[in-house]
This record gives sequence, C-alpha cells and structure tokens, in this order.
Amino acid sequence: MEVLQHLMMGFATAATPVNLLYALAGAFIGTIVGVLPGIGPLGSMAILLSFTLNMDATSAMIFFAGIYYGAMYGGSTTSILLNIPGEAASVVTCLDGYEMAKKGRAGAALTIAALGSFVAGTLSIIGLMFAATALADTALKFGPAEFFAIGLVGLLTLVRLSGGSLRKNIIMVLLGLAVSTIGTDKLAGIERFTFDISDLGQGVEFLPVAMGLFGIAEVMLGAVEKEESGEMIKVRMRDLLPTKIELKRSTAPIFRGSVLGFFIGLLPGPSPVISTFVSYLTEKKLSKNPEEFGKGAIEGVAGPESANNASVGGAYVPLLALGVPFTPAMAVVVGALMLHGITPGPTMMSERPQLFWGVIASMYIGNIMLLILNLPLVQVFAKIMNIPKQLLLPLIVLLCLVGVYSVNSSFVDLFVLAVFGIVGYFLRGEGYEPAPLVLALVIGPMMETSLRQSLMISEGTLSGLVFRPIAGTMYALAVAAFVLPALFKLIKKNKNISSQAES
Repeated sequence: MEVLQHLMMGFATAATPVNLLYALAGAFIGTIVGVLPGIGPLGSMAILLSFTLNMDATSAMIFFAGIYYGAMYGGSTTSILLNIPGEAASVVTCLDGYEMAKKGRAGAALTIAALGSFVAGTLSIIGLMFAATALADTALKFGPAEFFAIGLVGLLTLVRLSGGSLRKNIIMVLLGLAVSTIGTDKLAGIERFTFDISDLGQGVEFLPVAMGLFGIAEVMLGAVEKEESGEMIKVRMRDLLPTKIELKRSTAPIFRGSVLGFFIGLLPGPSPVISTFVSYLTEKKLSKNPEEFGKGAIEGVAGPESANNASVGGAYVPLLALGVPFTPAMAVVVGALMLHGITPGPTMMSERPQLFWGVIASMYIGNIMLLILNLPLVQVFAKIMNIPKQLLLPLIVLLCLVGVYSVNSSFVDLFVLAVFGIVGYFLRGEGYEPAPLVLALVIGPMMETSLRQSLMISEGTLSGLVFRPIAGTMYALAVAAFVLPALFKLIKKNKNISSQAES
C-alpha cells in the first residue's frame, strides 16, 4: 500500500506540464537517436548532459529516461525497414525483421516490436519499483567494504561481459581508474597528478571525457566511414495490423524477453545488447520451427525487442538503490545527478522521494508516449536517415563545444574534450571499447574512498575488507565469473580430444 501511495506522489510530480514536456522531448530525441546509426543513447546523453543544468534534477532524470527508452524503440525502425541497425541493441532485429519486411510484413514487424517494447518496458518498471525499494532498504546496512566490493565486482563483470578482447577491456578499466585519481585527494586534502594546472584540482570532469569519447570520436569516425544506404520499404497505416497468428506467436516471446531482459539488465556491461542475443537464442531453441529463424520469424523480432527495453529498467535498479552505475549510460545519468549536487544511493529514496518516484512514474507515461509516437510516425522517423552527414556532424561538434564550455567556462575542459575525442577515435580504430573507461572513471572515486575507509576501520588489515559476509560472497561470484567460463572451455576441449581419439 505504501508503494502505491509513493507511486501516486510520483505521478503527481511527473504529470506537471514541465515534466511531461521533458518526457516527450526525451522520447522524441531518443527515437531519432535510435534511428540514426552510430550516435546511440550513450552518445546522445553525453552530448546533452550539460544542457540538463537548466533543468531541475527530477526533470533531468525524466529527460534522460525518455532518451534511453526512446533509443531502444527507435532502433527497430531502420533495422526492419532498411536492414541498418540504428544502435547496437537492434542488430539482432535485422535478422528476421528485414526478412519480414521483404515479404510485405514490415508493418506487422514494427507493430510487434512496438507492442513488445511497451509491454517489456511496463513490466520492467514494475520490477524496478519493487526491486530498487527492497535493495535500497538492504543497502542502508552496507559499509565501505561492501561498496568497494560492489564497485570491484561490477568492473570485473563488465570486463568479462563487454565482449571483445579481455586484455583490452582490462586496459580500459585501468586507464579509467588512473584518470579518476587526478585532482584533490578527498581524505588527505592534497592535490595529485594535476601537473600544476589549477583547473585540474577538482579532477578531470566526467562531462568533457564522455563527450570526447562518445561525441567527438563518433564525429571523426562518421567523417571517415562510408554512409550506409538501403532501399527503404514503404509501410501504410493499414499494414500495421498483425494477424491473429502473428499476435499469438509473439505473446510468449514478449513475456520471456521481458523477464530475461530485466534480469540481464541487473548485470554490469552492455545489457541491452547481451539481452537481445540471449532472447533470440532462447526463442530459437524453444521454437517448434527453428528453421524459420533468419527467414522472417516473428518471434525473432518480438523476443529481442522486448528484452532490450526490459534491460533498461533492470539497469536503473543498482543505480537508484546503490548509487553504482553498472552500464555506461547509467554513468552518464550519475553525471547528470552530480551536476545538480545529488549523490545517488540508498538514502535518495528517503531524502528525495519526489525525484525517485517521479522518475519511475515518468517511465510509465513515457512508455505510452513512445507507443503513440512510433507507430503513426514510422515513415517520418525513417526518413531522418536521409539527413546528410555534412549537416549532422558539425551540429554534434557544436553541441559538444557549447555544452562543455557552458558548465565551468574552462578552456582546460575544452582541451580535455579534444584530447579524449582524439583518444576515443584511435581507441576505436585499434579495437578498444571506451565504455569500460567511462564506467571506471565514475566508479573509481567511490571505490578509492571505500577502500581507504575500510582499511582505516580494520587498522590496515585485509580481513575487514574481504571476510565480511556480503563482500566475501561478491568476491566469490567475481572469481566464479572468471574461472567457470575457462573451466567449461577446458572441459569441452578435453571432451573433443577424447572423442577424436576414440574415432
């Protein structure tokens, strides 16, 4: 009953004209970002981060939630109509969505994608509402050792689940932790690694780093890459209605994708991308007609599209309950809160209930807005792909420059923006993903403070850091995450050798 009362208070906050406008703006921008390849929700949130200074904290969170959900919706449009994924989480949708479009069922695929996203988004918000509340109550009992364990395990799991080279992911995390140490030591009060530059006394700001890695670097990559093009399949309004058979075949995948996506969203790493692949493989394994997958199976659209939206709700749980971002996009949300002087964590629910419940209520409203926006305007959003790079890329650079300079009026921030833009460009070229660096930059200060506080409490011994029930359990899970995959791989290799020897 208390949860419902808080939710009603949240709807009163979210339903104000200003917050409704920001929810609509976020949903609209997010859908456009989802349609445009390359930028993604992370890049757009980083670029627009400084502009949230003109909003209050609640409006900023509502705005970013709309962008995140909108990007998940919008990515399916070009995947189905053009076979070009707007963002990484929509890659799987291309496999069956475009095949359906070639068979004249593009409208049905778009409708199922939108309905699946709506159902999954709604269910994940319900999960977020109860999971974050329960976890926040438990987290009030956490000490420095537990928060250090959460940060360390989060980064280790991110390194394992991010894909690509394990060595390169570890290098990115270590680089992010190194950058996070620049500035004034919070416990000792002395400056370190500032190179006698006074503006670095407050540390390297998150904003220019994020904008450089995901804004300027994307512009540089976009400038040298060849534009993707494809023949867009036209969809009429009457084509949007799926058949009864398509609806029936989509129902179970939508609910399965919602559950899978929410729980995968709780894990560190690119959860929207991982959830889509897991959902697709699950549906293919459970299907009575697995041979249809890749040739236009409606389940191959319904499951993954539901999973990537549900993962957004899951990603908000550790952020709102613990104050620890497990995904790069959530790291940007933390940056927005810190710009407003708010530190997310277990006390936020009691100290700022209007912010916490207002954001959750806005997600319900934003979900409805996205459903209304995406289906009637599908052709309009798809035509955004025709915007020439010569117009789009300079606009992004301008937004980055104005956004970074407007926060502190610091030329050092502009220099950091340029440096990390160039660094991000070369990192991508060498196969390094900058997302672990950003996450380590945000989590690093919390981990350092928690580590040192824990060692002070235990008088310098590691027992107080490791041999605590919650912290010890988390370290055991982290070790398992690294050891078990290697162990399974070794067992499989030995089995193959044995079978070859027998034959």
